[in-house]
Amino acid sequence: MGCGRVGSTLAIDLQKAGHTVSVIDQNREAFRRLGADFNGRTIAGVGFDRDTLLEAGIEKADAFAAVSNGDNSNILAARVARENFGVKNVVARIYDPGRAEIYQRLGIPTVATVLWTTDQIMRRLAPDGTKSEWRDATGTVQLIEVHPNINWCGQSVLLIEKNTQSRVAFITRLGEALLPDEHTVLQEGDLVHVLAKEDDIAKIEKILAKSPESAK
Repeated sequence: MGCGRVGSTLAIDLQKAGHTVSVIDQNREAFRRLGADFNGRTIAGVGFDRDTLLEAGIEKADAFAAVSNGDNSNILAARVARENFGVKNVVARIYDPGRAEIYQRLGIPTVATVLWTTDQIMRRLAPDGTKSEWRDATGTVQLIEVHPNINWCGQSVLLIEKNTQSRVAFITRLGEALLPDEHTVLQEGDLVHVLAKEDDIAKIEKILAKSPESAK
């Protein structure tokens, strides 16, 4: 929802990544930003309106990004997508960083405008697998972004380290980097960055794809 600079860039990037994309905006002229190569669906309407969302294909959606220019519209649309239609991966763009934590408690991952990057939102919309962010000169150790099963939320980062034999280097929470300690507990919407041996990455992915109980 939203076809400004952020929304149009996301739509184009998601299409390039092989995803089917629908874009909602109240202003039909906004769709010009998508360019001639965009082959997704465009719907003129209010992004939290049920009929508009149904026309956009919300019932089959794997992800929903609310990136219009209004905080209230974004959080309302994100909650409708999550709570009424059961969309798994939802993110809302928030202009006021002070309100982001409140929305996060409602189960809606948020990205504040001043901290926004397309990559952060993309990783929340399409979170499967790992993303390599750095590797040492020998290629032995990598810094990777991992996406634990939702049931890891509420668990200590120490449990991840114990089960995967890796090191949690930092966590991105509410758009900001957090250095974890022995008291740090994962929250929904966290992006987890792990240092691990390259040969262990596939094993780590497999462990974190399951619930903590299954990983023991």
